[in-house]
Amino acid sequence: MPIFDTDILIWLQRGNEKAATLIDNTNERAISIITLMELLQCAPSKLFHKQIRGFLLDYNFKVLPLTENIGHRASIYIEEYSLGAGIRVGDALIAATTVESNQELISGNKKHYHLITELNLQVFTPI
Repeated sequence: MPIFDTDILIWLQRGNEKAATLIDNTNERAISIITLMELLQCAPSKLFHKQIRGFLLDYNFKVLPLTENIGHRASIYIEEYSLGAGIRVGDALIAATTVESNQELISGNKKHYHLITELNLQVFTPI
């Protein structure tokens, strides 16, 4: 079950057909709780919050919680990659969730993730 990074869902919100096709053609879908929080944080209204939650429910996205192991792994990623690759807390937590879940991350954000060798990354190009 692939884990979708926040950028994929943002591309979908912007009407990107490649993102829509990718999501439609994936049977099982997951996101990190961090992605949910990032989407809600950027929403302009409570109505948009409801739309986000409705979309995730309609498409059967599984929201993966944080665990102690995810937090520990993310802290290692911050220490190892924040200076060179510019990885931030949200990306470190999403990468750690993916690795700890033994899944694939689908993201257009290759810059922040490419150095994490144990991360199974599928790079998405919106254009």
